[in-house]
Amino acid sequence: MKNTTPFLPSTRREFLKLGTRGIGLLAFSRFAPSFIVESVAAEAPAAEKDRTILVLVQLAGGNDGLNTVVPFADPNYRRLRPTLGLAGNQLIPLNDSLALNSACSPLHRLLQEGRLGIVQNVGYPNPNRSHFRSTEIWETASASNEFLPTGWLGRYFDNACNGLPHGDPCGVNISNEVPQSFLAAQGHATYSFPVNARGNRGRRESLPLLESMLQAPAGQEHEHDNSGYLRHTMMDALVTEKRFQTFLGDYKPGAEYPASPFANSLRNVAALIAAGVSTRVYYVSLTGFDTHANQLNTQNNLLKQLSEGLAAFQRDLESKKLDGQVLTMTFSEFGRRPSENESKGTDHGTAAPLFVMGSRLKAGLHGHAPDLNVEHNQDMQYSTDFRQVYSTVLDKWLGCKSGTILGHDYQPLGFV
Repeated sequence: MKNTTPFLPSTRREFLKLGTRGIGLLAFSRFAPSFIVESVAAEAPAAEKDRTILVLVQLAGGNDGLNTVVPFADPNYRRLRPTLGLAGNQLIPLNDSLALNSACSPLHRLLQEGRLGIVQNVGYPNPNRSHFRSTEIWETASASNEFLPTGWLGRYFDNACNGLPHGDPCGVNISNEVPQSFLAAQGHATYSFPVNARGNRGRRESLPLLESMLQAPAGQEHEHDNSGYLRHTMMDALVTEKRFQTFLGDYKPGAEYPASPFANSLRNVAALIAAGVSTRVYYVSLTGFDTHANQLNTQNNLLKQLSEGLAAFQRDLESKKLDGQVLTMTFSEFGRRPSENESKGTDHGTAAPLFVMGSRLKAGLHGHAPDLNVEHNQDMQYSTDFRQVYSTVLDKWLGCKSGTILGHDYQPLGFV
């Protein structure tokens, strides 16, 4: 079959990048059979706009968990990190042995208020230290020796997100490319914003692109040609684009957001939730965590952006009485090694903590702290499988049978 329209994706990478070129709606399953598979229904309820919402926050690059949730009382921590180890006013104690990095003070306030949970030492068996491959494992919820063509959220879309009101997308991502976690077996509407998008009355660059594609001559499609279906998809994208731009432009936050691209992404998510969009999953990204050298200031600045942005987002939702619908969760492709390196940084490691935030969770520490009784350049052993976190979110928050989505039953955790 020959594509008369040149914009159709033919590889997995092209598919992931297509959403950021203004296509917006990713209903391309029948165009890319090489990376699409069938799915089994999980018998989840049909999505409605008053149902629960997941906001997923990627810490891209591999966040150093040991300098985020700090085991300051463990003598091995200082042994492994003679210069990077935090102490004194760099720490906010959580208990007699653990503390938060002081850059996370807004998150500590949420913890005290019962709105933040910390899942400790999260990883998976036989970890991979490649950014691309480990991200793929987290995004598809695969085993380390398994390659899945769909993402864990894409499989959730297949099973739970048919028939959203007004044609709203199942998922919205605000990142530089469509996340692999959104790849699905069926054609679903998902939507992409660039990281620096801001609502206005004008026209984004993607609108002329979409309109020019729609101006291609119609009525010339062959029986097995994709161009007619693509034209319909472009029209849906154009309508959604204009609606969403209006929502962003009209939005009046109930909290002050910091002046950062990450905080702006969360503001845009809040705007869409407040507008009553029926989307169940939002995905935003904060990049820069690959701290091989001069880690201290770099990570502190990133954790400050993360904490201030998340706190503003939570306050905004609370001001509009939407906080009971939303669970926010962070993840990163891996943690860093316990040992600092010669460049005052850390190299690719394995397990790390993640944050969960919301008004309807069990706050505090979950899981077990890492064991730092390791040799120089050895990795930590994880104690919580990341698919246990996903299982908890799917079963207890999104109301979908996790075993169908994940292919296995994992022991849920207690944060929801």
